[in-house]
Amino acid sequence: MSSTYLLWIAGKKGPGGETPCHAASKEDVDRAVRAAHETFKAGIWSRASRHHRADVLDKCADLLSASLPDLIALEVKQTGRAIREMKAQVPSLVKWFKYYASLLRVEERPVLPTTGKLHNFIDRVPLGVVIQITPFNHPLLIAVKKLAPALAAGNSVILKPSELTPLTSLLLGSILHEAGVPAGVFSVLPGYGAITGKHLVSHPLVRKVDVTGGTVAGRAIGSIVGANLSKYTAELGGKAPLVVFERADLDVAVNGIVFGSYIASGQTCIASTRIIVENSVKDELLRKLKAKVEGITERMGAPTNPDSSMGPLISEKQLQNVERLVSDAVQSGNADVLVGGTRMHGLSSLDGTDFDRGYYFAPSPSGAKRPSGLSLWSLASIVSARLSNSPMTPHFGLGAGIWTNDLSQAFRVSDQIDAGIVWVNTHHRNDPSSPWGGAKSASGVGSENGIDAYHAYTTTKSTIINYASPRSHWHRMIGLVMHRTKSDMVDQLDRITCRYYTLLLAPVSILS
Repeated sequence: MSSTYLLWIAGKKGPGGETPCHAASKEDVDRAVRAAHETFKAGIWSRASRHHRADVLDKCADLLSASLPDLIALEVKQTGRAIREMKAQVPSLVKWFKYYASLLRVEERPVLPTTGKLHNFIDRVPLGVVIQITPFNHPLLIAVKKLAPALAAGNSVILKPSELTPLTSLLLGSILHEAGVPAGVFSVLPGYGAITGKHLVSHPLVRKVDVTGGTVAGRAIGSIVGANLSKYTAELGGKAPLVVFERADLDVAVNGIVFGSYIASGQTCIASTRIIVENSVKDELLRKLKAKVEGITERMGAPTNPDSSMGPLISEKQLQNVERLVSDAVQSGNADVLVGGTRMHGLSSLDGTDFDRGYYFAPSPSGAKRPSGLSLWSLASIVSARLSNSPMTPHFGLGAGIWTNDLSQAFRVSDQIDAGIVWVNTHHRNDPSSPWGGAKSASGVGSENGIDAYHAYTTTKSTIINYASPRSHWHRMIGLVMHRTKSDMVDQLDRITCRYYTLLLAPVSILS
């Protein structure tokens, strides 16, 4: 596998600013955007039949499946995530290409009930050049989630992956090109947000920006995109609450907490960072959770080890941020750490991995001494309150989880939670058909997945055809003429006669 990764612009690899992964400059951005715009205007993809685009998306799925071993290995290498997670996640990505290929083949054209003898139909047409910005935690998953509907709609796409994890996104360039995506339709520009990202989202030829990232960055990008009056989709912060009720199966709920909290080493937008437990089962749940987390810690090792339960954090900056959050919570007196709470040192008991050479931090559930927004507290004082109005969820509303065996309770509580997606007795489930987006300002605007995402990459075009009989139309015109005065009709006949003789005499005068 290559140790140097070039830019992917208009169907070709090209150098950028630095190695081992080249970064796109302002000039690279302009070249890529203009190539994408020219390709869009040429119509080789934007005006291609929907059946052709569907066939190409199916081919993308096939080639992606064939490339899984290389993609999984590289995804583990660049993210540090446990290979057992990547072996479960990466193969599922083919579903997005297949879903949107199927959607193209069955999409219907609406005909509106316009009055009169008019036939009014609506088409969904592509926007043009769209920019997609993806984060470090799920590089391939989030890229494919965005790419599939954008390409299905006929747009030209430029992907800017995180500067921390750009490698697998670059491999997508050659895979999609081999599948039949024309040169210029898809480009990948790695680089830094302040340079590559800023120039991409502010380019005047860009018609839509789709970003997954933090709330602060999302608002900053949104202000730039809004100034250009371009479309914008943003999937931002989470702080997902996970509520465990007395009627839950606690063993199953603890497994759900661990999965929801520590998948991708806890670095996901919908990680269950706030566990809310009913008082009557709190002590038992804490005991079970402590044992489960200790088991995870004992099995932490090299990300490439199939038996490793969890990998390191993505960077030293992220490690320092987690250390600060835990330290501040404990020192402020707001929380007690149940287990963990520190950076890991020494050698792994699983495989001898040197923790000091990576950004390993032990999974660290903490118990809040009062409802202060930390990880774990009693629900007794707020169990009958509307969760959407409680102090637990002031700004975020991306995802939430409920654990209970009482179906009526599940319906009642899920109805009260103000979030884009609510899981009951599961967490982090993701499907191409299921919309995924924030319900509150800090969690973003718009949604991914499903028909909603496809529509967000299009604009509507209304065509109105008059199908009234031309003969009937002429009779109405004659009727209008008959209402004129006799002198008007005579004058009009004289003018017509004059033009007629002029036309007859013109060739004679030319010959003479």
